[in-house]
Amino acid sequence: MPVYSAETGEFAVKAARAIIENACGGPASSVTYPSLFEKNAGVFVTINTYPSLNLRGCIGYPEPVFPLREALVKAAQGATQDPRFDPLSAEELDKVVVEVSVLTPPALIKVKKPKEYIDKVKIGRDGLIAAQGGLRGLLLPQVPIEWKWNVEEFLSNTCMKAGLPQDAWFDTGTEIYSFQAEIFSEEEPKGRIVRRVLGGEG
Repeated sequence: MPVYSAETGEFAVKAARAIIENACGGPASSVTYPSLFEKNAGVFVTINTYPSLNLRGCIGYPEPVFPLREALVKAAQGATQDPRFDPLSAEELDKVVVEVSVLTPPALIKVKKPKEYIDKVKIGRDGLIAAQGGLRGLLLPQVPIEWKWNVEEFLSNTCMKAGLPQDAWFDTGTEIYSFQAEIFSEEEPKGRIVRRVLGGEG
């Protein structure tokens, strides 16, 4: 059951766009956040090139440690400075689309045998976190859809994102967490904002 309305999602994406534009040298805009944004929530802000939809930046906070308002600001600012890419420039603002993913708190997937992850993880519903020692990696629910991965590939790539071997999910010392996300995206730069519904395996 969605927690956030289409109007709330639209507000979040527009706020993220304004924060991104300000971070790239544009004017600061005064935003009055709805009361719902005072509740703690995890959130990721993704910037994709348009129309190719290649990743341009993605930063976020998986745990609900900040009010959504504060987490959104931090994530949007961070996405313009994603260390995997050059800093986003003002010239690119009309050539990118903004996406906001609001997360449920991560929950440890409890299994007796690692093979049980195959049945407990659902493509199109779950995002994953792999953790072992001080290493930790996260992939959002939309990633396996975009890369057409099955559950095993999703688990392996989440482990690699954490800097672990791809088969680390077979290691009993590796913890796998799942979470869900409500995803709202611009259809085109500064264009209509829609809720993304992910398809996937049953």
